[in-house]
Amino acid sequence: QVQLVESGGGLVQAGDSLRLSCAASEGTFVTYAMGWFRQAPGKEREFVARISRGGAYTHYADFVKGRFTISRDNAKNTVVLQMNSLTPEDAAVYYCAASPVATTLQRLYSYWGQGTQVTVSS
Repeated sequence: QVQLVESGGGLVQAGDSLRLSCAASEGTFVTYAMGWFRQAPGKEREFVARISRGGAYTHYADFVKGRFTISRDNAKNTVVLQMNSLTPEDAAVYYCAASPVATTLQRLYSYWGQGTQVTVSS
């Protein structure tokens, strides 16, 4: 059982940056690919970014390319989502998740955090 805890959300203005962190309780963190997803009010949860087990491969949703960066530190069991140039459209609850396979499919992620709220004012 992997427990994931996100942090770093908050209220920012358009154009600002936020750094989201996700801490994993499980020592086998390195065996999981990690992903970030988000859900805005009234919308379905959507894929944002993912990173491979070793951190060498990353993949982003088109709407965040060039603005968001995902990274991980396997020694610290953490994954980070650096978000720059935020817009009001980025406002959502952001979730980190762990999957045994490299994928953007939510149903293949076995473990999820509780989410952290990101609010962006215009």
